[in-house]
Amino acid sequence: MKYLIKGGKKLVGEINISGNKNSVFPCVAAALLTKDEVVLENVSDIRDTAVLVEILNKLGVKVKRRGSTLFIKASEINHTTLPKELMSKLRGSMVLVGALLSRMGKVHFFHPGGDIIGQRSIETHLESFKALGANLKREDLKFTLYDDQAETKTKQYTIFLPEASVTACENLILMAALGKRRLVLKNCPKEPHIIDLCQMLIRMGAEIGGVGGDVLEIKGVEKIGGVRFKIGIDYIEVGTYVVAAAITGGKIVIKGINSTDLDPVIVHLKRFGIKADFGHDKLEVYADKLKAIPKITTNIWPGFPTDLMSAAIVLATQSKGVTLCHDWMYESRMFFVDKLISMGAKITLADPHRVFVYGPTKLHGRTLDTPDIRAGMALVLAALVARGESIIRQAELIERGYENVLGKLTSLGAQIRKEE
Repeated sequence: MKYLIKGGKKLVGEINISGNKNSVFPCVAAALLTKDEVVLENVSDIRDTAVLVEILNKLGVKVKRRGSTLFIKASEINHTTLPKELMSKLRGSMVLVGALLSRMGKVHFFHPGGDIIGQRSIETHLESFKALGANLKREDLKFTLYDDQAETKTKQYTIFLPEASVTACENLILMAALGKRRLVLKNCPKEPHIIDLCQMLIRMGAEIGGVGGDVLEIKGVEKIGGVRFKIGIDYIEVGTYVVAAAITGGKIVIKGINSTDLDPVIVHLKRFGIKADFGHDKLEVYADKLKAIPKITTNIWPGFPTDLMSAAIVLATQSKGVTLCHDWMYESRMFFVDKLISMGAKITLADPHRVFVYGPTKLHGRTLDTPDIRAGMALVLAALVARGESIIRQAELIERGYENVLGKLTSLGAQIRKEE
């Protein structure tokens, strides 16, 4: 699949923001903890969600979709093995491990796949499961976890996460929510999807204290019930369309903004000269003149998100001055900039984690391959401002993480079409 984009059009109009892609995985996993029906609202219609539903079907879980709502009923789970061919497509499937271990007492799984943007080890997950009392057996890239403590007396655990891994934290929350454990979990990440998961579980009957802070206290309960829960907005998508409006010299209104804290995204982007005005349930975005900032660095929430660094680099190519872009989290995040350079961008790769971007530069249309979800969307942004036509191949990767890219950009006036 490929996108054909003619650049040079100002984006003008309104779009509705989608649900948080990264909340879908843990919230769907939480639905496995109960035999009752769980209804999840505001679920993005993206390829990753489709793969996740396919995995649940393989386990014997009943899933129906109506619009942006998922109806999940895990009254029976027929298998405890997560299918290798599907896990290889979806790194987010790793959070199903904690849920299955909690519900079934054992789980067989394989090393998950996903984007190749660095050395994304699962050792933090494995060590965390062991620290919470699970037994681990590994055979190359196949793993088996057993939990034989479900029927024992209450036991207290205190775990300090050596790195603030979002998915490892989610797995421990899911594993500890059911049963007789008492878990104090330290150095917790605070991303919106962690908060979504905790709030959903609390409404299902879980006992979780300290939500939104560095330390979570989880008291396992005997039973968890069904719930209707609305997933928060995709703040990465918000930031992406903010950049799109700014670099094209357009003016857009992003609708559907809720109480999600957007400061870690918007505050950093506004430093480039972007105007972002909040109204009731909406955000109005435009830019008169873009200026470079000395440095932008990713960090754990509430720092600037790593998933927005690729878009920020494109923004820097259209901003006057020099910007140092630094992502210390992933070794390969910067390895798409050669594609921007081929379009005319002036970028110096300092090392795998840092680039210097000199702007503004005029970009020219090129035929480019999508390396991963976020870099692929960044190439779409670059194509929107480039002269001539660009062809973005492997666009199916982009659609793994962004809902209705074609429809939203077309509604804003972009000249973009898709060919299979």
